This record gives sequence, structure tokens and C-alpha cells, in this order.
Amino acid sequence: MNPMTVLNYEAPWPVNSLDWCKSPAPNDPMRPRSAFRMAISSFLENFQNRIAIIGLQDERVLVEDDYNGDYPDFAMLVDTQHGYPATSLQWQPASSQNYQWQGKSPSSELLATTGDALRVWEYSSDGSSPQVGGYVGRQQAGPGAHTLTLRTALSGQSKVQGGTTGAPLTNFSWNEKTPSLVVTSSIDTTCTVWNIDSQTAVTQLIAHDREVYDVAWLPSSTDIFVSVGADGSLRAFDLRSLEHSTILYETPAPKNVAPPPASPSMSARPPTSPLLRIAFNPIDSNYMSTFHMDGSEVQILDMRSPGQPVMELKAHQAQINTLGWGSLDHHPLLATASDDCQLLLWDLASHSQSTTSPRATSARLNSPRPDVKKRTVTDPVFAYTAPSQITNLAWSPPIQGMTMNTGHQTSNGEWIAITYGKSVKALKV
Repeated sequence: MNPMTVLNYEAPWPVNSLDWCKSPAPNDPMRPRSAFRMAISSFLENFQNRIAIIGLQDERVLVEDDYNGDYPDFAMLVDTQHGYPATSLQWQPASSQNYQWQGKSPSSELLATTGDALRVWEYSSDGSSPQVGGYVGRQQAGPGAHTLTLRTALSGQSKVQGGTTGAPLTNFSWNEKTPSLVVTSSIDTTCTVWNIDSQTAVTQLIAHDREVYDVAWLPSSTDIFVSVGADGSLRAFDLRSLEHSTILYETPAPKNVAPPPASPSMSARPPTSPLLRIAFNPIDSNYMSTFHMDGSEVQILDMRSPGQPVMELKAHQAQINTLGWGSLDHHPLLATASDDCQLLLWDLASHSQSTTSPRATSARLNSPRPDVKKRTVTDPVFAYTAPSQITNLAWSPPIQGMTMNTGHQTSNGEWIAITYGKSVKALKV
């Protein structure tokens, strides 16, 4: 598997979070450029951080392998102040286009960020056709052509800390089935489910014994989500029965380490390696991927077989920073990136046991399957080495081929974007 095309962008600041737009612009669905938009955020150790939207400048780079324009592949369409760094940034799910939002223009799109609060932003462009400069298709965004405005900022009272504002948020997950629902994770051990349309908290629960680092909705469910945190556990919650949670996996406790003294902020278990990220396989939602802080392996877990990983991916030579699933031609691929400067793609279909159908979205957290022996996978199907440590990645949705004004045709496929330092690089896979 080789990247057919590589697109580049240099930001004016170190890039932290990024996400690829989930659908073409509402007022420009037929232009290839419309599908090549990303949102990025800065990481500056002050209160002057920014978020921005970048877009493709010239569509010829998609079809002419030897094309070499005199300007970057992407241009910044709009940016705005964010204050603290955004710990996560996401475009609205594709299903949002058909959702009846309160007080939102049909031609605008939503983004959300977390940091000191959950912020929802509204992006709009006058946008259909960019102005053309000296080059065919070169974008020259004039004043007011693109706007990014704050729609709401949500920061509720913490169950744990008290006070009038919530603790900093580490991450969030946007529900694809009901896009008004967003669940956030926080350093104060809680997860909060928000209705961002009515700007209210639906529920808040104490999810872990220590900080919660990531959270994800079960695909196609509006009731079940999972979270990982500093206590080394992966837990599942069902909004229909919040009296208890299901522990799907716990980091093995280190040997010969005495448990810590009793403390409201500490687990009764010995200290374990935190779990940093959690992501569902988009094709078979029984499977999830996670990794440990400072770990170079990825654990693949099966909701039907809790307690231990069913697979472990070993190929990185340094700590993993990020992961994400794509679904190339309805075939799941897992991307991982690390301090070893490598982006690796894993095809796990031949290693998975899909003898039963994926979990029904109405199912509750029950019906475990018998334990299966853990497999170790050491052979990624693709590797790309960046000039420096890769800090984040984002998959595009499947992008359909289109015929451009020049008569050229773009091919179907997915792209994956990575960040390192101030650079963003998009690879076609």
C-alpha cells in the first residue's frame, strides 16, 4: 500500500489537534476542494492559542502527480482565538447535515473543542466558489468570506470539586446518531453528557478513580459509551442504568508494589499505567483500540471478551501518541503514530474473529463470549516515516471521485493527515 499523493501545510504555530471534515460543504458539495478541509489547533504555553480551518488551494494536485504549484497545497481559510490549547477538536458528524438545529443556518457547519470548557463553533463561508487569482483554482479568501464564531461554551459545576465552574476537559465524543449529544471527559474523574442544542447537561457521573483521558460513544448507540483514564481502566457506561459501570479492561497491577494509603483521590489498587486513548472499530464495534502512557504497543479489546486484550500490536519503537480507525472500501484499517516518527497502518481483519454479528445498538452490556487467546501482531501493512515525532492524526471520510472543470477525474479513496511540529501532511492510502 503506497500513498499516491502527499499534500502539505505549514502552520504559523505548533499544531496540536486536527480533524478532517466529515462531509462536503453544504453550499459546495460538487467541488473536490470542499472535501479537503481540516480544522487544526495550536499548542502554545500561554493564553494566545488559536484554532483554524485550512482548505485545499488548487485541485490540480489531486490529479497531476508531477504538478508543483508555487504556493502551499492548503491555505488558512479562517482562524480565531481559543485561549488555552484545545485538547480535542472535531467537526460535526455527517449526520448533522440533516439535524434540525436551533438557530443555525442550513449552510453553516459546527465544530467543537475542549479545553477549559466545551465550546461549539459555527463555521460558514460565502463559499461556493473561491475567487481565482493568477493560478487556476488558487484561493484568495477575501474579508468576510469565511467566519468562525463561538456558538456556546459549556462548563458545568463539578460533582467532585464543587464551585461554579467545571474542571478542565481532556477529550470528547460526538454522537453520530443524535448529533446534539456530546460526552466529555475531565481531569476531575467525571464524564458529562451534554445536549449542545439546548446547551444543558443531561447527566454527569463519576467515571473513574482518577483523571479521565478519553471517551467514545459506542457506534450507532445513544446510550452506551466507554472511557479510559489514569487509573488504568477501560469502563463502559449505559445511560439507561447508571447505577453501575462495567470494567472491560484493567492494566495489570505491577508486582511487589504496596497499595497506596487510602485517599479520596487515589484508587485502592496499586498505581498502574494510565490508558490514554480509546477508539472503536467503525465496521465491527465489538472491537476497540487503546494504548498505555509511555507504551509502544496497542491493545485491541473485544467487548464480548472483557478482561484482557484479544490482540496486541507491536512494531513501534517509542511511545505511541495517537491512533484512529479508517474504513477503506468498508475495510477497517487502524492507524497509529509514535515518537519514533512512524505512521503505521494495520489491517486486522484476518486476525479478528467475527463469528458473531456486531453488537446490536439496542443491546445492553451483557452476553460476554468465552475468553480468547491474545494474538500478537507485528506486521503493519504500511509504514510512513515523518521528519520528526508524529503527535496526532485524522482520517478523512471516504471521498468520492469527481470530474473537475479541466476534465480530470479524481479517484475514490481515503486520506490520512498527520501532524508533527508546525507541519500537517495528508497522505492518500
